[in-house]
Amino acid sequence: MAQFDTIRSAAGARAAQIDEGLRAHMNKVYGTMSVGLLITFAAAWALSGLAVTADGQLTQLGYALYASPLKWVIMFAPLAFVFGFSASINRLSAATAQVVFYVFALVMGVSISSIFLVFTGESVAQVFLITAIAFAGLSLYGYTTKRDLGPIGAFLIMGLIGLIVASIVNIFLASSAMAFAISTIGVLIFAGLTAYDTQNIKNTYLQMAHSGDQEWLGKAAIMGALNLYLDFINLFMMLLQLLGNRE
Repeated sequence: MAQFDTIRSAAGARAAQIDEGLRAHMNKVYGTMSVGLLITFAAAWALSGLAVTADGQLTQLGYALYASPLKWVIMFAPLAFVFGFSASINRLSAATAQVVFYVFALVMGVSISSIFLVFTGESVAQVFLITAIAFAGLSLYGYTTKRDLGPIGAFLIMGLIGLIVASIVNIFLASSAMAFAISTIGVLIFAGLTAYDTQNIKNTYLQMAHSGDQEWLGKAAIMGALNLYLDFINLFMMLLQLLGNRE
């Protein structure tokens, strides 16, 4: 009986340790994501201010960013950055990966800076608040639900690929109807991915917590932050297209 009590106590202590580690891991994920979002929106706001004159005309910087061939590089730079970062994460230290993530957040800020020229500042702030509330609820659901979101996640990832292709095609077609459809479907896809990615981050930690590899867990937290950051940014951009008031 004493031996059983000892085993039970050890198991309880181990479970408590894992729960504490999971909380710390998720705090790091959300904290890193939040800093990334702060960098992105601060960079976007600051750059948009430098891109136009007081009377609303583009400066030389604004012309280079939004009206010259450089705009294509800026538009696709975040996508290339994500693929490169994901491919090289195993070769990076956790500290380096975090720095690279923040650099990516800065690049994303440059890429989306035109939102402050296209939409009113008030509507940008309102949609950001709506996105934050929706994201919090969806992420909480993904963290607490007992339902396996894996099958749904696989379907959403396939939908995301189709959404990316459709978005690229519509750059050249410039169809307002297609843009509306992309934004509507995109909201649904990124809402689902927010819950799925949160559950996946949690499950990945629980599966690997016993290894004690803090370096690997640190990089897993960075990748988790990247996934949730992308969910937030894309959900925000889709909602802004649907709800934002244009200048």
